[in-house]
Amino acid sequence: MQIRTEQQLNPVADEVSAIAAVVRPILYGILYSLKADVVAELGTRGDIKLKMLPRLRRPGDGDTGVCFEYAAHDAVNRGEARVLERVDDALRLCKVPGSGASSILFGAEKAGSQQLIDTVGALLTDESSLLSGSRGRPVKLKKHLNAAAAAFRRKGVSTDLPQSISGLWRADLFLGSSTSDYWVATTVKINKADLKGDRGLRVGVVPATEGKSDKIYLDDRRNLVVCPLPYDGSFVETFYMAWEVVVAFLAADAQLPKDSALPRSAARTVARYLADRREFTVLEVIEALIPLSQPGLLQTETASADLVRSGGTSAGVEMSAVLAPSPVIL
Repeated sequence: MQIRTEQQLNPVADEVSAIAAVVRPILYGILYSLKADVVAELGTRGDIKLKMLPRLRRPGDGDTGVCFEYAAHDAVNRGEARVLERVDDALRLCKVPGSGASSILFGAEKAGSQQLIDTVGALLTDESSLLSGSRGRPVKLKKHLNAAAAAFRRKGVSTDLPQSISGLWRADLFLGSSTSDYWVATTVKINKADLKGDRGLRVGVVPATEGKSDKIYLDDRRNLVVCPLPYDGSFVETFYMAWEVVVAFLAADAQLPKDSALPRSAARTVARYLADRREFTVLEVIEALIPLSQPGLLQTETASADLVRSGGTSAGVEMSAVLAPSPVIL
């Protein structure tokens, strides 16, 4: 598997750059939402051209949510200031020590489709601790990853997880600090009404409601620290603009959509970036958008790693890229 690290070097400068930056994780989300058997017909995910996405993708109600999970994760690790501000506040309420918020995406098969899959195994140490909010010593997170992945597929039935973190299978992210090596399981929902608490979950990330407060608060009923991400002129608004670009582009069979589909000039500019690159693979296009997201915005490095059980055997869990937390607060 690959380990990919990204660091934000400069703040986003304009609307086109901001949309292009968020289009990248949305394309990742769609690519890794494709069913594994469909991908196998064409080779690997790295072989899929951008022009093939609208023909391979089967739109579903959960698509926006999957991409929002990935975009939120990406925003933390890119060091997007207004997102980091909310996440830092949420971590303080959870009494997570350390500085420099980081995010690790953890997913598995849901609803019969291959969701964007990352594993935290290669990123955590043997001492990485999960703060669950219950009394007692924090559990070591890495040793329970395989049980959490298996519980994903069984929707929590017959889980081998300790009782104190039995709801860990519902986590979408692990938020925490790589300096202190303490983490909290986090659920991400694009619809606040779908937010559910469970044992082991500590934070719920949702979009702030347009025009309303995005204050972080403790939800006693769900036993979650709710972390609304800012809307007006900020992350959530940019996410929806980027989502609009990608959906319109795919609906136009990976061609430049009509002006009526994308009336904003900034959105059409980013859609043109995609249309001009339709013959390239999705992963190549995502890489190509880095400088267009703003020259010098991100620094990306990749490496290889194997995930094995403590006994030295293969973990037996299907994985894709691993996104290492490397935030830079600007």
